[in-house]
Amino acid sequence: MIQVTRKDSKESVENLLRRFGRKVSQAGVLTEAKTGQYFEKPISKPERRRKAILRNQRRAAKIKKLKLGR
Repeated sequence: MIQVTRKDSKESVENLLRRFGRKVSQAGVLTEAKTGQYFEKPISKPERRRKAILRNQRRAAKIKKLKLGR
């Protein structure tokens, strides 16, 4: 559970919300919640790694093409 308290009585609500949002994103709470949102078939660890490597290679190739202007 992430808790944020006011530093002093003059701190605005906007600053408080900004600090809360930063802590939530750093803790990865939203990403955990979103991954559990839908059912995902169980995949073996090596297969998941292979897919991630392939994704990264495709992304790198796409960025490289964009930089070359093709």
